[in-house]
Amino acid sequence: MYDVVIIGAGASGLVSAIVSARRGNKVLILEKNSTIGKKLLATGNGRCNITNIRPIPDRFYSQNRKFIISVLNEFNYQSIKQFFKSIGLELIEAKEGRVFPMSLQASSVVDILGYECKQLGVKILCETEVKDITYDKSIYSIKHTKGKSTSKNIIIATGHKSAPQLGGVDDGVSFAKKFGHKRVDSFPSLVQLTSPMPNLKALAGVRVDSKVTLYKKDKKIEKRGDILFTSYGISGLAILDISRFVLEELFTSSVVKLEIDLIPKMSYKQLIAIMRKSIRKKSLKPIDIWLQGFINKKIIPFILKPLKYEKFVEKDIQIKDIERIAYRIKSFEFIVDGSRGYKGCEVATGGVDTRDINPKTMESKIQKGLYLTGEVLDVDADRGGFNLHFAWVSGIRAGNSV
Repeated sequence: MYDVVIIGAGASGLVSAIVSARRGNKVLILEKNSTIGKKLLATGNGRCNITNIRPIPDRFYSQNRKFIISVLNEFNYQSIKQFFKSIGLELIEAKEGRVFPMSLQASSVVDILGYECKQLGVKILCETEVKDITYDKSIYSIKHTKGKSTSKNIIIATGHKSAPQLGGVDDGVSFAKKFGHKRVDSFPSLVQLTSPMPNLKALAGVRVDSKVTLYKKDKKIEKRGDILFTSYGISGLAILDISRFVLEELFTSSVVKLEIDLIPKMSYKQLIAIMRKSIRKKSLKPIDIWLQGFINKKIIPFILKPLKYEKFVEKDIQIKDIERIAYRIKSFEFIVDGSRGYKGCEVATGGVDTRDINPKTMESKIQKGLYLTGEVLDVDADRGGFNLHFAWVSGIRAGNSV
């Protein structure tokens, strides 16, 4: 008999195990994968973007905003830093408030979390898939591929649908539904986007610092960063950041138009001015060669063709033509019709409806002794360490509450 059984040895599961074991509880973790922390190893390009120094509620998303505010309350960056310091992991701060382990290795985070569990007597069974959970006379019975375990409490920390190749599953939501919890529909987030536009292979491989804008009915959403054109559509940090909002729009539209500023460091008027100064009135230089002085040559056909300027030479270019070309560069239209799905995404939206979860303890309001943490809940966040911050906080709250 265990005091608590935790399903999932990811970020929130490992932290909840450590905190709970420190309180004297007998803890068992059941992990479907062959190793612990498999998703953690892939975060931050293998460096593990642990958290952010400014984890404000506005960087998190849920149908229940009050839940996010309540969970994050009293758990700032310093509290997470202190936890990791307590297990021997030092952190460093980087651009955009991102925080990494000093080693810059995700494996360090996993190894130290795993060692702390071992030192505290936490039992971890890997390659162990939970098949069923029942509850009778205040005791949980968990049937799994290595037998059966019983416990007074259970923490569901399975994660969600994102990155199934790393073990992303929907099991946790299914377990929660069995005990009366509702599901909030899911879709991928922080994901590459697909496009029906023709000739995308000609653009593939082009990376540009840009500003990407999505116009919604009630607001304008802008994200700044690099974009990467691909044979299937578009990727890059700015695209990952805006993908959640694009996919929301695709619920009601078959396609969505993005507006891409290919030279965001320069205003429209500044670009016109520099282009005007570069024109040589008697030059026979083809317009596509002239434009290579400003933008990547692979993009030029997509700028010129809609304007029907392909046969122009430099001496043909008038002020009105420069204005039209500059406008296309500053407002390059890119059509999106979908995403690369759960396999390509970093986070899945949706999950267990948080209205039935106590934000202070992470315990179910419906089922006594049932706790839910991390991505299995209807909470997701921006890129930059915010999703892991929620995983740590929810895991600490659950571990302290059991």
